[in-house]
Amino acid sequence: MPSRLLKELPEVWAYRLDRSNFGETGVARINMVKHGKRYDDASSSVDEDRNYSTEEAVSIVKKNATAKFDETVEIHLRTGADPRHADQMVRGVALLPHGVGKTVRTLVFCQGDAMDVARQAGADHVGNDDLVKDIQDGWLDFDVTIATPDMMGKVGRLGQILGRRGLMPNPRTGTVVPPEDIGRAVEEAKRGRVEFRLDRSSIIHSLIGKASFEEQQLVENLSTLMDTILRQRPSGVKGQFLKSAFLTSTMGPSVPIDIASLGAITVE
Repeated sequence: MPSRLLKELPEVWAYRLDRSNFGETGVARINMVKHGKRYDDASSSVDEDRNYSTEEAVSIVKKNATAKFDETVEIHLRTGADPRHADQMVRGVALLPHGVGKTVRTLVFCQGDAMDVARQAGADHVGNDDLVKDIQDGWLDFDVTIATPDMMGKVGRLGQILGRRGLMPNPRTGTVVPPEDIGRAVEEAKRGRVEFRLDRSSIIHSLIGKASFEEQQLVENLSTLMDTILRQRPSGVKGQFLKSAFLTSTMGPSVPIDIASLGAITVE
């Protein structure tokens, strides 16, 4: 989690994060993470007291992504929503124009003619009772699960397995669809569909691509994601919806982004 973002968490969460480090005096001991020279060098290029424009942040994150693998680029948004209230929950799906930079393995629970439609659309795994048994036996080689409504009675038995991994089909995220929409759902999942939701500390986390993407591709992916999130603003949220934003890569330091800049980006 970005260091500056950690500072901005409510006190109750600071306590929950640090309570395991309380000594005999009752004063929390903070164990500072020691980073390597590469990370320290990258951090020196980021002014933590400055909010960068979206384009500047993307450029810095790309330059600092020097690991030996293709790092994932992520956005972390601190919101003014309260996840304890149902009318302030934020959850949705964004279809990124340039994808997510990896092959998405799709599994579809359906029956009848819908099975042929799913296969023709490019689904990696299609079935019903056979897939339920495979998953119960420990098989989980897929990234997105899609189901038709008539299969949810059987899929529901997998709730404890799929739910904890974020793989449970849900109508809100467009992964429970009627048979006639199976093809579209599979194609969207393959193209670069990302799910986002508010966590219990009022933060939204989402990937927007890979460090190998061109800067403009990352900006356009971020623009699409932000447009979708802002459209999902709950009516129950009073005051400022977005409070802070940070862009980062898998192994790099976080870069604070100016909220006004983030909300103003558009795809040409």
